Amino acid sequence: MAELVVTMAIRPLVAMLRDKASSYLLDQYNVMEGMEKQHRILKRRLPIILDVITNAEEQAASHREGAKAWLQELKTVAYEANEVFDEFKYEALRREAKKNGHYKKLGFDVIKLFPTHNRVVFRHRMGSKLCKILEDINVLIAEMHDFGLRQTFLVSNQLRQTPVSKEWRQTDYVIIDPQEIASRSRHEDKNNIVDILLGEASNADLAVVPIVGMGGLGKTTLAQLIYNEPEIQKHFPLKLWVCVSDIFDVNSVAKSIVEASPKKNDDTDKPALDRLQKLVSGQRYLLVLDDVWNREVHKWERLKVCLQHGGIGSAVLTTTRDKQVAGIMGTDRTYNLNALKDNFIKEIILDRAFSSENKKPPKLLKMVGEIVERCRGSPLAATALGSVLRTKTSVEEWKAVSSRSSICTEETGILPILKLSYNDLPAHMKQCFAFCAIFPKDYKINVEKLIQLWIANGFITEQEEDSLETFGKHIFNELVSRSFFLDLEESKDSSGYYSRTCKIHDLMHDIAMSVMGKECVVAIKEPSQIEWLSDTARHLFLSCEETQGILNDSLEKRSPAIQTLICDSDMQSSLKHLSKYRSLHALKLFISGTESFLLKSMYLHHLRYLDLSYSDIKALPEDTSILYNLQVLDLSYCNDLDRLPRQMKYMTSLRHLYTHGCWNLKSMPPELGKLTKLQTLTWFVAGVPGPDCSDVGELHDLKIGGQLELRQVENVEKAEAGVANLGNKKDLRELSLRWTKVGDSKVLDKFEPHGGLQVLKIYSYGGECMGMLQNMVEIHLFHCERLRFLFRCSTIFTFPRLKVLTLEHLLAFERWWEIDEWQVEQTIFPVLEKLFMSNCGKLVALPEAPLLRGPCGEGGYTLVHSAFPALKVLKMEDLESFRRWDAVEETQGEQILFPCLEELSIEKCPELINLPEAPLLEEPCSGGGYRLVRSAFPALKVLKMKCLGSFQRWDGAAKGEQIFFPQLEKLSVQQCPMLIDLPEVPKISVLEIEDGKQEIFHFVDRYLSSLTNLILKLKNTETPSEVECTSILPVDSKEKWNQKSPLTVLELGCCNSFFGPGALEPWGYFVHLENLEIDRCDVLVHWPENVFQSLVSLRTLLIRNCENLTGYAQAPLEPLASERSQHPRGLESLYLENCPSLVEMFNVPASLKKMDIRRCIKLESIFGKQQGMAELVQVSSSSEADVPTAVSELPSSPMNHFCPCLEELRLVQCGSLPAVLNLPASLKTLEIYGCSSIQVLSCQLGGLQKPEATTSRSRSPIMPEPPAATAREHLLPPHLESLTIRDCAGMLGGTLRLPAPIKTLRIYANSGLTSLECLSGEHPPSLESLWLVRCSTLASLPNEPQVYRSLYFVCIRRCPTIKKLPRCLQQQLGSIDRKYLDACYKVTEFKPLKPKTWKEIPRLVRERRQACRS
Repeated sequence: MAELVVTMAIRPLVAMLRDKASSYLLDQYNVMEGMEKQHRILKRRLPIILDVITNAEEQAASHREGAKAWLQELKTVAYEANEVFDEFKYEALRREAKKNGHYKKLGFDVIKLFPTHNRVVFRHRMGSKLCKILEDINVLIAEMHDFGLRQTFLVSNQLRQTPVSKEWRQTDYVIIDPQEIASRSRHEDKNNIVDILLGEASNADLAVVPIVGMGGLGKTTLAQLIYNEPEIQKHFPLKLWVCVSDIFDVNSVAKSIVEASPKKNDDTDKPALDRLQKLVSGQRYLLVLDDVWNREVHKWERLKVCLQHGGIGSAVLTTTRDKQVAGIMGTDRTYNLNALKDNFIKEIILDRAFSSENKKPPKLLKMVGEIVERCRGSPLAATALGSVLRTKTSVEEWKAVSSRSSICTEETGILPILKLSYNDLPAHMKQCFAFCAIFPKDYKINVEKLIQLWIANGFITEQEEDSLETFGKHIFNELVSRSFFLDLEESKDSSGYYSRTCKIHDLMHDIAMSVMGKECVVAIKEPSQIEWLSDTARHLFLSCEETQGILNDSLEKRSPAIQTLICDSDMQSSLKHLSKYRSLHALKLFISGTESFLLKSMYLHHLRYLDLSYSDIKALPEDTSILYNLQVLDLSYCNDLDRLPRQMKYMTSLRHLYTHGCWNLKSMPPELGKLTKLQTLTWFVAGVPGPDCSDVGELHDLKIGGQLELRQVENVEKAEAGVANLGNKKDLRELSLRWTKVGDSKVLDKFEPHGGLQVLKIYSYGGECMGMLQNMVEIHLFHCERLRFLFRCSTIFTFPRLKVLTLEHLLAFERWWEIDEWQVEQTIFPVLEKLFMSNCGKLVALPEAPLLRGPCGEGGYTLVHSAFPALKVLKMEDLESFRRWDAVEETQGEQILFPCLEELSIEKCPELINLPEAPLLEEPCSGGGYRLVRSAFPALKVLKMKCLGSFQRWDGAAKGEQIFFPQLEKLSVQQCPMLIDLPEVPKISVLEIEDGKQEIFHFVDRYLSSLTNLILKLKNTETPSEVECTSILPVDSKEKWNQKSPLTVLELGCCNSFFGPGALEPWGYFVHLENLEIDRCDVLVHWPENVFQSLVSLRTLLIRNCENLTGYAQAPLEPLASERSQHPRGLESLYLENCPSLVEMFNVPASLKKMDIRRCIKLESIFGKQQGMAELVQVSSSSEADVPTAVSELPSSPMNHFCPCLEELRLVQCGSLPAVLNLPASLKTLEIYGCSSIQVLSCQLGGLQKPEATTSRSRSPIMPEPPAATAREHLLPPHLESLTIRDCAGMLGGTLRLPAPIKTLRIYANSGLTSLECLSGEHPPSLESLWLVRCSTLASLPNEPQVYRSLYFVCIRRCPTIKKLPRCLQQQLGSIDRKYLDACYKVTEFKPLKPKTWKEIPRLVRERRQACRS
């Protein structure tokens, strides 16, 4: 069956050739002159070949080698012939452009651009090519008889037709919600794995759980269910998903993991593994590695080393078809996924094969059981077979499918069934889907771009009734309905431009690859094989570094006829061998670091698709206008682009022009209206009227659709008519109008767009009102500073379709409509779902709310007001005058309801006093029945209130009744000084109170049974002695709690009642607390050891702005710091900031991985009280002659094995620290800023006590007598990878020895260090980044070549004692791209010897030696 699959893509190729040979353009411009006879013969021959292709494919499938070879030769000839007729078409377009005056505009450039387009030369050259094609085709026809190929009379139009739809079939791809079946069928599997992952919560080792099973069993779907499970979302703060697929390159996988995180833009200059380690360090994370095939143990171990730095309870969930892969990952937690039960397989088939319950023919239903057996529990096989059966209506057709579908086995998997699904496609759909092999596995494919690539490559031919794009959408939707594409998503970018993406299942991708063979080449890392690019390659996807180098090297010896080239990584230098790109039909380049286009238009005559989005180009070359075939030009987000080619009007094939995000574009080229095929134009920039630019009137006759933004509207002549024309374009769905600044304008006073326009965005309009916009689905108004009301109308009308309304920075907006005295009897906004209002300073109220009936009591109802019965999101910000919830002041006191509102945000509304008066509603009781409660927001889930200076009440009526929010989950109250109580919220999980009063404490306790996040940041108005110690957990209820609080995050600001001698909080109640933040706590004087002991789950602790915190309490029988217990035991990250009285650290636990201390100016030690510190300070302050040679001789304190897991230490402005002793060997990152008192850095010595010795002066038991050397040395941790010392003048005198793993070294503004050296007896380090700035005493750098071989960045500035760089560094400078050196070092930069002759070598060597000596 594999051979059959491969051959089935040839018929459309020959049909494409037939259509090109019959093009009217060839006759219209007489380009076949002198070749008419050959042309007629060719047109007669092609249908003969089409008639026998089906028979040839059947013979090839039966392993007839002759037929297979014939088909392969036919494919080669068809490709060559298509290229020949592409040249004929371009010649016709060139003659058309010449006729229309393009040559005059090009001037002398014509000779350079068209060197061979003399008619006589063209006829001779193309005549010989056509004769060769005809000769090859005659040979193929002769061979037809030798191989016994016979005609099968198919209607050729079938190539262009979509399958005929049946009455009881539906062509829409949305048939079922697959997640519904998946969640039910894999419910037990999901729960089992969730239990495994949650059960590892206290495990310090990385948990790896592989899901193993045959392809198509639903491993990825199960992983998605687990990933999105609410318990998992809550348990893992960091969640990452990466599809690995075939290539397990460690650096690439690490990079993919980092880029899947919110911190994907951090440290982009660092190696991927370092970034990964930093990302997961100290965090409990869940990483899903989907579709793993790697069997190389060392690769997994390299990745695992980084992953093991995560927090306790971290887990990796993998999916794989290979049991050996699961074994290599070193786990006993392998989960073997079983086949799906037959009842679910049957359900999938029925839902795919039929469209509704009442139209399922009984005869076909009887056959479903046989189909179920074929699937062997594979949901993907069931989906594929069901999709095939969807176009079959008779029992005979179903039997044929059943007999042809191989049973799934462990050996064959489901590929036979998937091949059957592919074979069932019409020929043109086969070619379209097979082309998708150009994309890597798990790649997000832009649907619109995919269809354009199909068109560019000629896979979709002209249709009489539909446009190419419409027919392409039909093909895509049909492929979706047959499950060839999945994971359809719609997204919106920063400019508001919508796009739709999809993916291909890995197994379906394998099918596409088997069809295309070597025609599609995908390189996502630098190819290692010399022969990676064969001469048969036609479609290339490159996403690796040095793309231009790879292409240049590959094309030096080979000449493939490349039709599609997609470069997904940046290009910074020019391409070579430009003539070898002549056959390109589609090109995507991301040009960075250069302002010019990397290819030449004279070699791109056949180009249909050009994507340069996000490139750094300033302008396209003027000769771009000779790309007469170009259909798609994407220049989106080319931020520097300031102009388009002036002669663009001659690019008459152009259908789609993307210019959104081109912020510097000044105008559009003249006579744009001549591009009569243009369908998409995302930004039209109206320039100052003149001959060099187009006015918006040029768009009058163009059928522009989709999204269009008209910019600089103030430059438009006859703007009212021009805008009105845009509003009436029937294919336009979204229109944006943007003025540069607000000025007098009445352009939109009578604006009435057509009913098809759904979205309208207006920027900086200067009118007072709008026209009739009642057919809009979305209206967005920005900076329309003179707009007073939405519409002017004497009669009431509604917005029956409006779902989204944005009103932003409308300074004069005061009323919703012009007429005040309306008796509103109908709802103006009946379906509005989202309303955003900000900076509308004169707006006083929401629109008048009509009366509605609301349920109340046993079958009764109550009358309530509601202006927005369907509203789900309401955000109000910076409304200075807003004070009422209803426009009519007399209705204040009547009940108002927001029945569907889920999210409410109110910010900076200083006049607002209360929420609307709440009506009585029914609330079910737990024991049955109901109760009546007051609630204006029965569906509200998120409520945020901020900067409401007058807000006092949760209800408009002062009745003292409790207000109820039955569904509220998140409540945030910030800077509402008049508010002293909280409402009844039974389902709340997140509560945030900022700058609130102490009285609110009384209301927090009612939420403790459901809260997971609590943020209390109260006003710091009381002194510690005045604080009333009020507990958030009432004393009378403490004994009633049988379960512990679910709280995991607690942030406290000015909450003095939690700490100090009279603290009432029972910290043992918060056993699940993982993150604790303490801010501005004045009563916190000593470390709260009792609190630390109770918080058994604490992972992150942040203490800041506690001015009175000093350290441990000084009790008479206080044990030594070393004898105290280490709490909290599971702590992984510790942050201390701005505690100016802090002298001593607490005894941090062994689990700590990260420590960050800032602005603790009195801190004397970071690892508790360290033995010998006073003596060390005394020695450090003595004369240089008495300073010991090696700090490694310091005696080990009992703290010697402190923090064995610490990996990251940061010290900022801790001016009293004299030394940092006992640095743990595990440390990988050390950063010190503004700590000028530190004289010594020392590392732990593995716990071995050194013999006591005394110095010659003090005789203190510190270290032995130094030998003759007097320079001080500092011992860094052996695994340190990054060291930063900044603004520490006078710190660390002497020598700094660098450990082998160090890769990043930054030293700024230091006047103590004299030399940098490698550790003796160890392998020298291999630096990647070196910064030395203002190091006034540093004179010596390492002289080992290994130190500098990996450098990609070096900066050495203002270091006066470094007279000359080491020779090995000089030799390396030429290969370092990023280097910043003082002028005195640049003269010694090493340049490779490049003699022109052998005789020059001795002279160059002498010059080199002389330069090095000087």
